[in-house]
Amino acid sequence: MAVTLYSGQITGIHATPISVEVDISPGLHIFSIVGLADKEIQEARERISAAIKNLGALPPHKKSQRVIVNLAPADVKKEGPAFDVPIALGYLLASDQVSFNPEGKMFLGELGLDGAVRKISGVLPLAAVARTVGFRELIVPKGNGTEASLIEGLRVIEVATLMDLIDYLEGRLSIEPARPGPRAPNPISAIDFQDIKGQEKAKRALIIAAAGGHNILMTGPPGGGKTILARALPGILPPLSFEESIEVTKIHSIAGLLSDEIPYIAYPPFRNPHHTSSHVSIIGGGTNPRPGEATLAHRGVLFLDEFPEFDRRVIESLREPLEESKITVARAKGTETFPARFMLVAAMNPCPCGNYGNAQKACTCSATAVSKYKKKISGPMIDRIDIHIEAAPVEFEKLSGGDAEPSERAREEVIRARKIQEARFAKEKFSTNAEMGLKEIKTHIALPDSLRSFLAHAHERYQLSARAYHRVLKLARTIADLAGSDEIIEKHLAEALQYRPRQE
Repeated sequence: MAVTLYSGQITGIHATPISVEVDISPGLHIFSIVGLADKEIQEARERISAAIKNLGALPPHKKSQRVIVNLAPADVKKEGPAFDVPIALGYLLASDQVSFNPEGKMFLGELGLDGAVRKISGVLPLAAVARTVGFRELIVPKGNGTEASLIEGLRVIEVATLMDLIDYLEGRLSIEPARPGPRAPNPISAIDFQDIKGQEKAKRALIIAAAGGHNILMTGPPGGGKTILARALPGILPPLSFEESIEVTKIHSIAGLLSDEIPYIAYPPFRNPHHTSSHVSIIGGGTNPRPGEATLAHRGVLFLDEFPEFDRRVIESLREPLEESKITVARAKGTETFPARFMLVAAMNPCPCGNYGNAQKACTCSATAVSKYKKKISGPMIDRIDIHIEAAPVEFEKLSGGDAEPSERAREEVIRARKIQEARFAKEKFSTNAEMGLKEIKTHIALPDSLRSFLAHAHERYQLSARAYHRVLKLARTIADLAGSDEIIEKHLAEALQYRPRQE
């Protein structure tokens, strides 16, 4: 007798429905799983047999029969423990040890030897694909239901054990569908602007960056406040929209980063990898390509402290996502494209010792060492960063001064500017000035002749490349939005030009 149940598979960041076909026929004992299943799934035979035995049922090895499990489509590589539950149920159903109708249901879950159903990662994208292809009910492990229930129109049932699941399917146990949990507070908002003394120019630059989604590089000596400024940035960013939240939560679900306390991501993520991190951990990849830190920062902030200390390959690989908002990873087994629309916030010292240009401490580096250090960041990468600021040490008078503007007020400015941009780009597939391409710049940024001559002079003075020129225009548009101005005027352009790197 053959039966078919349905499960799902994550490849990269994409979910695919998988049919689990179980056939039992007379013959010498064999329990085989076919359909391009990896070693982890092959090992499921032992877990499933033990779980069924401890359930009190007859496992496959107790009968003289051929048990063949086919995972289809056969050309998709299957990996992970999520197929344990549907394979076990398929065997029990095919061997007439249980009776239920699997139609319209998708099953996910890893089995313990005692029959416990354990949590898995990647449930949210699997729930989304289940709803898309027409499943009405999704069975998930206890602890995965909150994230899965974010998908509307799908009945999500959480189970703790295989026995509970069988009792539910056969009508002996009633289980209430899972519900989305309460909106979690922003986990990265402890640092408030008002707690940071001085650095008003840097704060202004961060507000502009947050308002338009621009990249920013802060340069300054150790102790200048670069790191604390970067960590305060999430506190002035607006929360994600529901669609953005689902998109980001899917990525974090696949990475296994969700928890009972934070079952979905409601605020822009903040990722801060160490400068010793590998290329794969930041960009993504592996034998079976997985998302890296750049993708985990999608719709949020990627903070790279000690920027020049990162591997040169890592720095140069960021050029693609900064330009295209995606990362393409090519491997022998296939090519995966990961979303990577993030704000890059980078911080660096001006030289190896950190004191170049510091009036309070003498620099001990040679001119050659300073030049070599700065050249670790290539010209094309510098061009892709909209805002360059210097974070100098704060004077004592400012350290002992009164409170500064709080993050809440800055966030209100940012949200007002974002709403202007959302209205401007209502017909586009993006919503911030930083995402404009050449076509959108021509459509949404019209400058009078007087400003064109001003820009021509600036172009010559700052030796702007075509890319840098367009980034100045986008930055000026954001500054105008913060000012509530429909038109870009000279002072908006002048401020935007102040954030270009100094020519030395």
